[in-house]
Amino acid sequence: MSEDPKNAVSRLVALLDIERIEETLFRGQSGSVGFRRVFGGQVLAQALVAGLRSVAPERSVHSLHGYFILSGDLGRPIIYEVENLRDGGSFSTRRVKAIQHGKVIFVMVASFHRSEEGLDHGAVMPDVPSPSELKSGHELFRGKFANLPQSMQRFWKRFHSIDFRPVDISRYMDRRRRKPVQHIWFKAADVLPDKLEVHVGLLAYASDFALLETALVAHGKLLSDPDVRLASLDHALWFHRPFRADQWLLYSLDSPSSSGARGFCRGQIFTEDGKLVASSAQEGLMRIG
Repeated sequence: MSEDPKNAVSRLVALLDIERIEETLFRGQSGSVGFRRVFGGQVLAQALVAGLRSVAPERSVHSLHGYFILSGDLGRPIIYEVENLRDGGSFSTRRVKAIQHGKVIFVMVASFHRSEEGLDHGAVMPDVPSPSELKSGHELFRGKFANLPQSMQRFWKRFHSIDFRPVDISRYMDRRRRKPVQHIWFKAADVLPDKLEVHVGLLAYASDFALLETALVAHGKLLSDPDVRLASLDHALWFHRPFRADQWLLYSLDSPSSSGARGFCRGQIFTEDGKLVASSAQEGLMRIG
C-alpha cells in the first residue's frame, strides 16, 4: 500500500529539520529511497539547511557548489560542520562539510545574498503539456510501466513526498537513442510550511532526481539496467527568483556531453507560469559494463 502523501511530506520536512548540536555543528538523519546508500539530494539539502541556519535571516542562498566524495551510510547520522568564510555588506559565504565515520563524505560552498533590485530577464520555458494533463510516476508504474524492472519501480515509488510527472514516457517504452533531453513536473505532495529553508531545501533535494540519468537518454539506457553504474560527482545550484516547492515546477533537463566515463547534465526549473527560478548542473560517473 502506498504511503499517505501528507505523512510522506511531513517525514521529508522532518528530515530537512536537522538538529543543532553546537553553534556550527548539526546532525541529520537519513531516509531511504531504495538505494543502498544515502540519496545525494538528501545530503545536498541538509547541507544547505545547515548553511542557511548560520547566516542572517534576511540573506537567502543564491548559489551552491558541492562535491560528493564518499557514499553515505544509511544506518548512521550525518554531521554537518559549517565554516564561516565571509560576512560582507551584501554577501555571506559558508563552507559545509558532511561527515560520517570520521570522514568527509560531501563538501559544499554556498553563497547567500540580501535581497536587492536589479536588471531582470529569464529564459523562456519550453512548450510542454501542463501537469494536469499528465500522470504521476506512481500512476504510470501501476499501468504502462508495470513490467519494468522492480528496481526502477521501487525508485519511483519511494518518492511519496514529491509528485513527479514526466512529460514524455516514450523512452521507458523502447530503447531508441534520442536527444538527451527530459522535462519533469514536480511539487511537494502536500502543503509545506511557510519557511524559506523548507522550500529551497526541497528543491535542492528534488534537483538530484533524474539529472544525471538524462545523459543515458542519448544511449538508449535506463537507470535500472544491470550494466549501468551512475554516481554523482558534483552538483551546483543557482537560485534566481522566489518560488514555492508545493506549487508546480518544471524541471527541464539536458545533457550536452558524456565522455571519459563521465556524464554532464544541466537543468532549468520554471514555475507553472513560466518564470525561471533556479538552474542546476551536475557531472557524474557513468560506467557501462
